[in-house]
Amino acid sequence: MGEEVTKMGENGPLSAKLQQPTHFVLVHGISGGSWCWYKIRCLMENSGYRVSCIDLKGAGIDPADADSVHSFDDYNKPLMDFMSSLPDNEKVILVGHSAGGLSVTQATHKFAKKIRLAVYLAATMLKLGLWTDEDIQDGVPDLSSFGDVYELGFGLGPDQPPTSAIVKKEFQRKIIYQLSPQEDSTLAAMLSRPGPILALRSARFKEENDDIDKVMRVYIKTTHDHVVKPHQQEAMIKRWPPSEVYALDSDHSPLFSTPFLLFGLLIKAAASVGCH
Repeated sequence: MGEEVTKMGENGPLSAKLQQPTHFVLVHGISGGSWCWYKIRCLMENSGYRVSCIDLKGAGIDPADADSVHSFDDYNKPLMDFMSSLPDNEKVILVGHSAGGLSVTQATHKFAKKIRLAVYLAATMLKLGLWTDEDIQDGVPDLSSFGDVYELGFGLGPDQPPTSAIVKKEFQRKIIYQLSPQEDSTLAAMLSRPGPILALRSARFKEENDDIDKVMRVYIKTTHDHVVKPHQQEAMIKRWPPSEVYALDSDHSPLFSTPFLLFGLLIKAAASVGCH
């Protein structure tokens, strides 16, 4: 793969690299990790696509403690380092789930020329991140109707704002995975880690140029979502309209509950920008 070839076209010889497989870069949400994508990764790789799954700082098998991660730049550094390491001529499809949408947006601000398509899956899609009360209302989950659901960490001391949070195990299936197989919600309960909420709340971006608007975006709605609720998804879509909107009849984790349908939509989205 990658060798120089010459083909004959209608107007004479065409010199091009042998086509590389479409490269998907998958970014998890809070408390998740690259493990969340195991079903989608399997489907994609078995179909010949290239897949990279990122563990953000303090997530998955990254050794950092969430209570020590206090800035969004620090939290998102693994994705930004990955994007920086890509060859200048490579373009990827970035997919962010849930809070992973903030990670995708920051990467798109800086690496627009390396991104063929940005996909927001039940994700926070705010062009400049979390600056205003409206941003927080639209883009941050409000689980208060379920009661006292969070286990909080106070890495800066008990009199300071919490630095990490995780949904208590007894609430996880009811809120996040209510339509997912029992095996997957059990796996998630075993592997989920506290997420650095102080860092996530500091996700604010500045628009230095208009490159981000040159990147095609797709939003995939999740119609039975208790985390990023349908009215929040609709509000973000209305404020920053993407090129396409798809919908899945799923809970907040279609990676578990509707993997085949999700895979189909991701491939459809890739085809819309000329990837096969």
